[in-house]
Amino acid sequence: MKIAFIGGGNMAAALIAGLANKLTDGANIHVIDPNAEALGRLHKQYGVTTSAVADATLSGADVTVLAVKPQNMHEVSAQLLPFIDKARQPLVVSIAAGIRGVDLSRWLGGYGAIVRCMPNTPALIGMGITGMVAMPGVSEAQTKAADDILRAVGPTVWLDDESKIDAVTAVSGSGPAYVFYFIEAMQQAAEEMGLSAEQGTQLALATFAGAAQLANRSTEPVSLLRERVTSKGGTTYAALTSMENSGVKAAIVSAMKAAAARGKEMGDEMGSAN
Repeated sequence: MKIAFIGGGNMAAALIAGLANKLTDGANIHVIDPNAEALGRLHKQYGVTTSAVADATLSGADVTVLAVKPQNMHEVSAQLLPFIDKARQPLVVSIAAGIRGVDLSRWLGGYGAIVRCMPNTPALIGMGITGMVAMPGVSEAQTKAADDILRAVGPTVWLDDESKIDAVTAVSGSGPAYVFYFIEAMQQAAEEMGLSAEQGTQLALATFAGAAQLANRSTEPVSLLRERVTSKGGTTYAALTSMENSGVKAAIVSAMKAAAARGKEMGDEMGSAN
């Protein structure tokens, strides 16, 4: 499989690390990015070919991954358009937040072989998860190819409706930030109760990692796992009661809905470009 990346930033580098010399030879991966330092690093580590601007190599790619910032997608689409072989119908994979498939298709002259994805930052250590949706012009073989590529950095979740991508963005795309935010709060509380910063960090990180793994490996719902830690009148009960009284759960749900709403707004704003 010949894969081209437009954009050589962190997410592209994570995908390349999972793909090079595994799913395909490093020499079959071409990366386009104006950052010469990033290109040099990727070439040295994985043997990929590189270019500072869009070039004819794109015409021979089976898959082109658009790994650029959402606000740059319209411009990048114009650069890609001359190199798309519509007779051959190569796959285009977008990992940009907020850019709808219908708008990307329009910018690419009505092109239909597009898969839209929403990965998250744990992909940088091979522990991401990606929500994916295929446009109507994507073949079964191309769906599998897109799945293989994103599975290089973690599991995938396929959606039957692109509108659900905004919910995926709110839950898992933005989700790592919520986890970091909670860890920060645990660290702060630890210090305020007399533990050192190092001790607070160690306890908070290990607790989060362990609890996540326990939930992941258990066949029981997380609500039951929570109940088993919560003895009536005990310390955990006191903490959770305080959170409930402060509306913590409701605030988290509201925040995630705000993230989803902002994702839709971004689609409206950026999709308005002609």
